[in-house]
Amino acid sequence: MERTGKAGGLLPAEWEEQDGVMLTWPQPDSDWAPMLAEVELVYLEIIAAICRFEPVLLVVPDEASCLRLADLLPGQGVPPTRVRLVVAPGNDTWARDHGPVTVRHRGGLRLLDFRFTGWGNKFAAELDDAITGRLWQAGAFARGNCTLEPVDLVLEGGAIESDGRTTLLTTAACLLNPNRNPDLSRQAIETRLAELLGLSRFLWLHHGYLAGDDTDSHVDTLARFAPDDTICYVACDDPDDEHYQELEAMAAELKAFRTASGAPYRLLPLPWPAARYDEAGERLPATYANFLVINHAVLVPTYDDPRDAEALAQIGRAFPGREIVGINCLALIRQHGSLHCVTMQLPAGVLGGAPSHGTAAASLLPCSHTQKI
Repeated sequence: MERTGKAGGLLPAEWEEQDGVMLTWPQPDSDWAPMLAEVELVYLEIIAAICRFEPVLLVVPDEASCLRLADLLPGQGVPPTRVRLVVAPGNDTWARDHGPVTVRHRGGLRLLDFRFTGWGNKFAAELDDAITGRLWQAGAFARGNCTLEPVDLVLEGGAIESDGRTTLLTTAACLLNPNRNPDLSRQAIETRLAELLGLSRFLWLHHGYLAGDDTDSHVDTLARFAPDDTICYVACDDPDDEHYQELEAMAAELKAFRTASGAPYRLLPLPWPAARYDEAGERLPATYANFLVINHAVLVPTYDDPRDAEALAQIGRAFPGREIVGINCLALIRQHGSLHCVTMQLPAGVLGGAPSHGTAAASLLPCSHTQKI
């Protein structure tokens, strides 16, 4: 459906120029506790990989974590000036869903702080919901370029995909779920997002899911925009798998979609990794679609699977000229998320220049200068 929104800004594509990437460090008193050491190693690898190309804004739960990271990160080859730390309490680590959604607006940037309710009140999220506001208070963002706008609408960053040209890709299972905005119809949600994100076209997927996914089918686990009217999507080639029929139906929907000019999208299927299960026998949501696009590179989740190499190659076809970096995310899927879920890109202009006068989040060293809110 096509709808014209107000000139409230434009949601950029993920592959556009970035100032950095936001992550929230895993906490020992969270669900990560039984595997904390393992997941911290994944975080260190992600941070080191990102810092090869751009800075990281890292939210940490307390000053002790800040001091500890001052020792850990340099050992990963991370230059101190590439990481900015802000101390702020949180419930969990899924920065994709509690971080700001940035739109370009009249030469500046609007940081939209949507409500985060733990994917429809499944989990505690009050502290996570406050993180973007705390970052703003700490001076983590470039106030000369940005304004912060709290939005009374439940929306997670993993639920939306932008092509940077006013088209949004999303799933009905998430955005129309009554556990998010029960009083809003599809038309009302489209109208609101058109105004906030500068959208004119909505592509709704009504099929596709991953077992073990707590998000009600976030689109970033299923199908992703790439440059040149390309969509990378999860494809199941095992007729005996429980996902086969739903993902085949999703593929049919994608084939029926058209670009703004009326042409079909270039579709790149991503391979289907072997099923992974937790200790209780619950299937885990392993997906290659949960990649992160950064300046000059794409970070791709891998799972010690024979099809990892195929996934890296296929995503390389979608993003020619960028380095494709695999990150083993087996630890992350044990809490039902992956690489894209724990990161939020910050478009160019959000962080601005280096911190000054103690008003912005401090670089990694010395930690005593880090803002605490």
